[in-house]
Amino acid sequence: MAAVVLALSALAIVWVAQPGPIDPAPFEPPAALELTGPLAANELLRRAEPIAPGRVPGGEDVAIDAQGRLYTGTVDGRILRLERDDGAGAEEGREGGGGGGWRVETFAVTGGRPLGLDFAPDGDLIVCDGRRGLLRVTPAGTVEVLATGAGGVPFRFADDVDVAADGRIYFTDASSRYGPDEYLYDLLEARPHGRFLVHDPASGTTTVLAGGLYFANGVALSRDQSFAVVAETYRYRLLRCGLTVGEGCEVFADDLPGFPDGVSSDGAGTFWAALYTVRNRAVDRLHPHPWAKRLLARLPRVLWPKPEPYGLVVAFDERGRVLRALHDPGGERVREVTSAEPHGGALYLGTLREDRIAVWRPPGG
Repeated sequence: MAAVVLALSALAIVWVAQPGPIDPAPFEPPAALELTGPLAANELLRRAEPIAPGRVPGGEDVAIDAQGRLYTGTVDGRILRLERDDGAGAEEGREGGGGGGWRVETFAVTGGRPLGLDFAPDGDLIVCDGRRGLLRVTPAGTVEVLATGAGGVPFRFADDVDVAADGRIYFTDASSRYGPDEYLYDLLEARPHGRFLVHDPASGTTTVLAGGLYFANGVALSRDQSFAVVAETYRYRLLRCGLTVGEGCEVFADDLPGFPDGVSSDGAGTFWAALYTVRNRAVDRLHPHPWAKRLLARLPRVLWPKPEPYGLVVAFDERGRVLRALHDPGGERVREVTSAEPHGGALYLGTLREDRIAVWRPPGG
C-alpha cells in the first residue's frame, strides 16, 4: 500500500511540474462597482422576447440592414438573415419573437466563426471572423477576405467591428495568442494579447492603433466619430481609444460588475455595453496566484468555474457615466448577452451559446 501511495505521489509531482498551456501573470482584480443608483439590480431585461428560438446557434452579434432585416453569425460558420414574416406558417419557419414570425435563411457561409458584424456605407456586410480574420460579404452573399493580420502578427481572434461613415473599418483582435476555442486561457493568463485596429478599404492597408490590450472585444464609434469605445473584457473596463496612430487609449469606464463584451452606439451619444456575465469570485480569488491558474488550466474544463446565469446590459454617455442598466437576475429570459444593438427604439441582443437572439423594447415601446 505504501508503494502505491508513493507511486501516486510521484505521479502527482510529475504532473504538477509539467508545463501547462498558459503562462499566467498575477493580477489583483479591482473591487466592482456597487449595484446601486443607475446600476441597481432590476428585472427589466426579462421583457426581452426571443427571436427564432432553436434556429440561431450562437448568434453573438446582430447587424440590421436598411430594410430592417437582421443578420447574425453562428457557431457552424454561417451568417443568417432573419426577416419578419407575420404571415409565415410553421412549415416556413414561423417562430415566436417580438410578437411575430421570422423567416430564417442562410445569407453566407464564412467557413470560420463569424462574430462581430456591421454594414459598410456601400451595403456590404463587414465581418470579424474569429478564425478567418476580417471579411467582406457582398449583398449576393459572396465572401472576401480583407485582412488576416497586421504588423506582421496574424489575427487569432478577430472579434468586433464598427464601420465609419467614410468606410474605414475599426475592429478588434481579442488575442494574438489564443483563438475562439481558447478564450478562457486568455482570461487565466492575464497578459495583454489584444489589439485595436483600422482597415482602410481604399488602400487595402490594416494598421494597429493600440496594442497591449487585455482581450480587446467590443468596439463602437462615438457620435461624431472622433473616438471609439473598446471593451477590455478581462480588466472589467471600457477604454476610450483614438482613431489615429499614437493617440492610444485611456480608461472610459472602470471596475465594472461583470465582463464587458460587445459595445454599440445609438449614434446619438449613448453607448450600450453587453456584460457577458457578472464577476466570478472564484476567478478573482485565483488571479493573484499564477501557480493556481496554471493548475486550473490543465484540468478538464468541466471542472472550471462556470459563468453565473445572468443577463446584463449597461448604457453609458460619451463621458463614461452610467445612464441605466437592464438586468435579468438568474438569466431567466436572457443570459450571457454578448451584444446589444440599438435600432428603432429597441435593443437586439446577441448571445454566444444560446440558440436564439432576442429583442428588448422599453416599457410603452
